[in-house]
Amino acid sequence: MEFKDYYTTLGVARTATEKEVKQAYRKLARKLHPDVNPGDASAERRFKEINEAYEVIGNPERRKKYDELGANWRAYEQAPGGAGAWPGGQGWRVDLGGPGDFRTVSEDELGDMLGGGAFSEFFQAFFGGAPSQSRGPARSRRRAGRDVEQELQLVLEEAYRGTLRRLSIKSDGHTRTVDVRIPPGVKDGARVRVPGEGESGLDGGTAGDLYLRIRLLPHERFERRGDDLHVRVSVPITTAALGGQADVPTLEGKPVRLKIPELTQSGQVFRIRNKGMPVMKKAGEHGDLYVAIDIEMPTSLSPEQRAHYEALARLDR
Repeated sequence: MEFKDYYTTLGVARTATEKEVKQAYRKLARKLHPDVNPGDASAERRFKEINEAYEVIGNPERRKKYDELGANWRAYEQAPGGAGAWPGGQGWRVDLGGPGDFRTVSEDELGDMLGGGAFSEFFQAFFGGAPSQSRGPARSRRRAGRDVEQELQLVLEEAYRGTLRRLSIKSDGHTRTVDVRIPPGVKDGARVRVPGEGESGLDGGTAGDLYLRIRLLPHERFERRGDDLHVRVSVPITTAALGGQADVPTLEGKPVRLKIPELTQSGQVFRIRNKGMPVMKKAGEHGDLYVAIDIEMPTSLSPEQRAHYEALARLDR
């Protein structure tokens, strides 16, 4: 039985609220309405698909059955005799039509309710197999879905601030979109768990989880070591000799001012506290930023500058 992922059709997460589902449907309906796209067969097909999806997950009762029964929810809705039934307790749980009007019956009783031989048709449609040959209650093949793992590449700025990514996930032969929030400070090689976004369960079983394996891309300027950051900053030879200040870049986007003491040597390292990466699960805490100094030599000299360097050279003799 073909399974249609209505959440993917509307572009919402399985955890979306009723309001979010309605908003997504209305947005797509305005975009795909035949009056807006006259003669566009593709838009018309998509318009029908989103309406079908909204009829199901836009209705709380139908959505509950869809989430619980997966691909078999149609069999529940269209069971012969008009009664919805599924395994439960010591027999079959039957929906008699009224609010909260349920009853547990035996397999034989369910067969009578569905019209004798119609029970076999119902069982075949519901489970894809034959009914139990025993006189006892039928057994459910409910099974949890498998976990899915996928690599996610991030730049260092995304790992610093945290980010929201919309991913395309392929599972169960379908492609769907999932919105995933990555927390600030996530490290290279970390696994981020997204509950319930793995493969769908069998016959209403719980869905598996999605695991994102984080891969941080190299940064052109910063190097990350644990929760600390390392960066190199060039200062003029005069600043290194006489002392002064230098602007140091940060991942916050706003540079910080570093005091350079006189006679600073090339390669000397200074630490700026609390300007490194956010520390996971410790709100407000950051690693440190380590600044290595490069001495910047002039590429040309004016006559006056040359005279000063020559005078300095004479003093060093």
